[in-house]
Amino acid sequence: MAVIHQTVLKPTKLELLTSWLPSRPWYQGGTGEPELAKAGGFRLDDPEGEVGIEFMVVTDAAGAHPVAYLVPLTYRGAPLDGAEHALVGTMEHGVLGPRWAYDACHDPVAVAQLVAFIDGRVQAQDQNVSDRPDPEVTASYTGEGSLSTDFTTADDEDGTGLTTPQGTILRLQRVLQPAPDGSPLAPQGTIGQVAGSWQTPGGGRARGLFAVLRAGTRA
Repeated sequence: MAVIHQTVLKPTKLELLTSWLPSRPWYQGGTGEPELAKAGGFRLDDPEGEVGIEFMVVTDAAGAHPVAYLVPLTYRGAPLDGAEHALVGTMEHGVLGPRWAYDACHDPVAVAQLVAFIDGRVQAQDQNVSDRPDPEVTASYTGEGSLSTDFTTADDEDGTGLTTPQGTILRLQRVLQPAPDGSPLAPQGTIGQVAGSWQTPGGGRARGLFAVLRAGTRA
């Protein structure tokens, strides 16, 4: 179980993301600095209790229209070998000390737990409270057999795709789109999905897809 500490981070997560987001191919802002606000998200627990796993939703008000982004992050007490390209930045945690923040799509612990969530083996946890499941975040899986965690990760203008050698694709919806009726419908050929809610800049709530798993193979 992850323990959520109420403490100070220097720099803050939003400060790190303000510098990092414009470097992503799926970022839709202009040339100016993002204007970010935390809008929601959830956590997953690391079974070993070493890695913090957070799927954060932030809204950017810098452009003509606000955009909501899904930003999965992991927090580690030491650098992750071979993941320099996925480093978002470093922070000083008021309780835990130095923390290395990574794009969770490149962190094997986070990927394994996301697959376990889709597969129904773990629960989504509240973003801000320890040991409290988050019922607003849902997952489903209609495939057969166990899911592979052997993914190759690549960003593009549409988001982030995690692909197995056999062709199964787990795609994270980096730019979030609210479902018109609040009931997200995954594209044809999808065998798994994650859906959740976030706060809109106007104070309302939106719901949409966070991730989809497209037809494929099993390990």
